Amino acid sequence: MVSYKELGLVNTRDMFAKAIRGGYAIPAFNFNNMEQLQAIIKASADTKSPVILQVSKGARNYANPTLLRYMAQGAVEYAKELGWEHPQIVLHLDHGDSFELCKDCVDLGFSSVMIDGSALPYEENIALSKKVADYAHQYDVTVEAELGVLAGVEDEVQAEESHYTRPEEVIDFSKRTGCDSLAISIGTSHGAYKFKPEQCTRDPQTGRLVPPPLAFDVLDAIMEQLPGFPIVLHGSSSVPQEYVDMINQYGGKLPDAVGIPEDQLRKASKSAVCKINIDSDSRLAFTAAVRKVFAEKPGEFDPRKYCGPARDLMTELYKHKIINVLGSDNKAL
Repeated sequence: MVSYKELGLVNTRDMFAKAIRGGYAIPAFNFNNMEQLQAIIKASADTKSPVILQVSKGARNYANPTLLRYMAQGAVEYAKELGWEHPQIVLHLDHGDSFELCKDCVDLGFSSVMIDGSALPYEENIALSKKVADYAHQYDVTVEAELGVLAGVEDEVQAEESHYTRPEEVIDFSKRTGCDSLAISIGTSHGAYKFKPEQCTRDPQTGRLVPPPLAFDVLDAIMEQLPGFPIVLHGSSSVPQEYVDMINQYGGKLPDAVGIPEDQLRKASKSAVCKINIDSDSRLAFTAAVRKVFAEKPGEFDPRKYCGPARDLMTELYKHKIINVLGSDNKAL
């Protein structure tokens, strides 16, 4: 048994309470490799923003659970080296799909886990989420559960259609599961293709897709039912057009990739939404930078020469999200 506290990590309980009171959201950045982790910690330390390091089941398998534990511990020490005296860093399992996976993460140093039973019948979702919460809470690990289904693809998580969270179910669900935060569905979606072209309109000036707005009426109804309860938005990458254009310019093929407009996320950040998940944007930034190097220097084969620029571009992206979208800068002094 490894306690996350021994690694210098924190859970999300106080972090979320402060975010709700302060009208901002905590960035939850997924990472799959060292460069992403370095960029996340550099951006968070420079802006003094609390941060959630998210690891999916697939990313955990890719990294190796033991290496991942030491990477998280190293992230805390790296943040201190950068001048962040008291880092507020969470290691969180994203979209855990079983009790066994969540238990293993709790036992190996995660400070927060998500159990995603959203595809199950309602009562089965409650039973599974409660089982995870009962176990995790013994070790002061916080638990995120999900009610409602997001469309799109992210690692092992896939759904053709979204189903909005039903506000009338949230009180019963949160009380019976004992979860610490609730991921909801109000129109966000996983992946770089969050909406089909037929769901969007086109800007007559640029020809670019304009996605439909998020269902803030559903969010308002949920907040009315659960005042002050931490709400989470998954699938909230904005799919910045400049990265899509770079990828396509240098040999990629991402037609009609579209994400969540940042003004929608800013609005959500000022509500009870206190955790916003961002994954695809950093993948796009990484890929754009690497493609650019390969196109301009086809003889390059030193990974540092193409992963380094990718790390720098992701650092810029993370700082932008922290300062200009989520408003979490200078909240972890």
